[in-house]
Amino acid sequence: MASAVTVASPVPDDVLGLAFGPGAGTVGVVLAAIAVGVVLEGPVVTVVGGSLAGAGLLDWWAVWLVALAADVVSDTVFYLIGRGGRRPRVAPLLLRLGLTARRREALRAKVGQNLGQVVVGAKLVDLGAIPAFLAIGLAGVGFPRFLAWTSGVAAVRVAVLVGIGVWVGGRFASELADRPWIIVAVGAGTGLVLMAGRALWMRAAASRKENACAS
Repeated sequence: MASAVTVASPVPDDVLGLAFGPGAGTVGVVLAAIAVGVVLEGPVVTVVGGSLAGAGLLDWWAVWLVALAADVVSDTVFYLIGRGGRRPRVAPLLLRLGLTARRREALRAKVGQNLGQVVVGAKLVDLGAIPAFLAIGLAGVGFPRFLAWTSGVAAVRVAVLVGIGVWVGGRFASELADRPWIIVAVGAGTGLVLMAGRALWMRAAASRKENACAS
């Protein structure tokens, strides 16, 4: 989710250590960095982690589990903030996090009609994820129901991103001998391209919606 890391989580020095001496400590540091990076900038860091797995430096399932756990924990934090959103001290925080009165009413209506649609939309569009999970909590959705939806959708989303990274890492694995940092660079570039494509799609969809309302 939830949203930015300008440097992909596994920094070049970590990749060098992973390439030439993949000890348990180095692997643990890189996985921890991926977890933190996923919370701050999910798609890019998840693709980078997948690219390291594709290059044979990490186990793909370890990357998937770490990225999934970080993703779900991040969503849960905003859900819990939303649950306390009626308290005077918490209400202003919701506004700062993007849950305006207009968004709140629209999202609460959608949550009541189709929680799954709201969760899927939030996971596909990171920019709107925080207000969505705040609204889900504010609407009083039970935690088990919320967790079932967010973990299920996140599992698929993370698997796709890791899969893309594995493909990228496999394509450039032979380059590691001379340039270990190339996996991070290519993985980050691929993640940024995915984010840019999604942003363009969102802008086009919003434009079509505005034109339809105007007509």
